[in-house]
Amino acid sequence: MSNYRQLSSAERFTIARLLAAGQSYRQIAAALDRQPSTIAREVRRNSGAQVGYRPDYAQQLTAARRWSGARLERDADLRASVLERLAAGWSPEQIAGRLAYEAGVPVISHETIYRFVYAQLKRTNDRRWRFYLPRAKYKRGWRTKGGWPRPAGRCSIHERPPAIATRNQPGHWEADTMLFSQTGQAILIVHERHTRLTMALRHDSLQAEPVATALIALLAPVPKPLRRSITFDNGTEFNRHYRIASQLGLDTFFCDPHAPWQKGGVENAIGRLRKSLPRKTNLDSLPGDSLNAILARHNNTPRKCLGFRTPAEAFIPLHFKCESTPGSRPG
Repeated sequence: MSNYRQLSSAERFTIARLLAAGQSYRQIAAALDRQPSTIAREVRRNSGAQVGYRPDYAQQLTAARRWSGARLERDADLRASVLERLAAGWSPEQIAGRLAYEAGVPVISHETIYRFVYAQLKRTNDRRWRFYLPRAKYKRGWRTKGGWPRPAGRCSIHERPPAIATRNQPGHWEADTMLFSQTGQAILIVHERHTRLTMALRHDSLQAEPVATALIALLAPVPKPLRRSITFDNGTEFNRHYRIASQLGLDTFFCDPHAPWQKGGVENAIGRLRKSLPRKTNLDSLPGDSLNAILARHNNTPRKCLGFRTPAEAFIPLHFKCESTPGSRPG
């Protein structure tokens, strides 16, 4: 039995000519010394709905199916959509998930997007392509675990109720400060574990009393059912945690020393915000509404853990539900 060989351009022209002359698949197969099934498959796969079987069109379809490059290199519309969302700070996984969420069927995998970006890095030798990736890194880092004793009067993260760890219950927050190269510049960040909503406030003082005042002001407008607990690291700026707990009516917990990754939600949020607010940023040079715009973009980016809804889409209904319930407003 001879090995199958692809039809040539000349054979496709002969098929088109003989079809136009009214010959059957068997007659065309005999003329080309091919199997009738080969002719039938060729006509079925490479005919256009409007143009019928044309040799040049058939050749183009065959070449497209045999394309070995990345899908994003041959689908201009999909490539433009993906690059636009990458430029807006979405991760490949968020893009793939949101496209599937919108279309109702899988459109592209996040691994395909990663391979496309890394292929451009290698092909073009343009290091700027890495800035399309969530952290703009070439390699992923590893976390280390600390073990220094915790100051007295702080409740360990290991004593948190299991409901907090599962993220199934709203109202549990994490807090941290985002620091910059310019001395005395900082942003106070709070992150809700269930909906992944992030709020922030520029607050350059890292003294405990002003930080407590700022945190209270940031969280006080949130309905009381959405203020259950807050988790900190062991920075001295959170030494007035008991005042925060008293005035907001929530529980406070602390990570192990030198293990800030235990409050991974806010750490992840800060990592994502770094793309728009790198450490070298001078906050004094930012326009007045820049921080709010960055937060809005962050909170309106879909998340896999939310079924590719956005944090805003997850949090706002909870907020309105609490606001409409008697006695849910903070005192």
